[in-house]
Amino acid sequence: MADVVKKHGISSELAQKMVNAAVAKARELGVNENVAILDEGGNLKAFSRMDGASVPTIEIAQKKAWTSRAFDIETKTLSKFAQPGADFYGIHVTNGGVTIFAGGVPLLKGKEVVGAIGVSGGSGKQDQEVAEAGAKVIGSK
Repeated sequence: MADVVKKHGISSELAQKMVNAAVAKARELGVNENVAILDEGGNLKAFSRMDGASVPTIEIAQKKAWTSRAFDIETKTLSKFAQPGADFYGIHVTNGGVTIFAGGVPLLKGKEVVGAIGVSGGSGKQDQEVAEAGAKVIGSK
């Protein structure tokens, strides 16, 4: 019989703290964002849509988080490998739509990926800053 592996997970309380930190950063930047926190299995754990955040970016925030968790890489880094001529060109049309814009960040407990945060609603730079602020709560950034 195979050994059972224990994995870390994100509590709902921690997920909400990450959302709160991300929203605080978005307010500091003066941008209205959607913030999604996913657990280690890629399932939605916490979400916030700031007043004024655009409707299409709800799904984009969740897909950034999913992409980041599925590949255990920041979406801004994955986007560099997804350009024409690069090794992963075309990845954006796989797996039901991989999102390769900045703003998706894996959440780490030590070296173990325990989830991801995805942010959308601002520029790529703003989305990344807001995602990093949320990830900092768990010590990922």
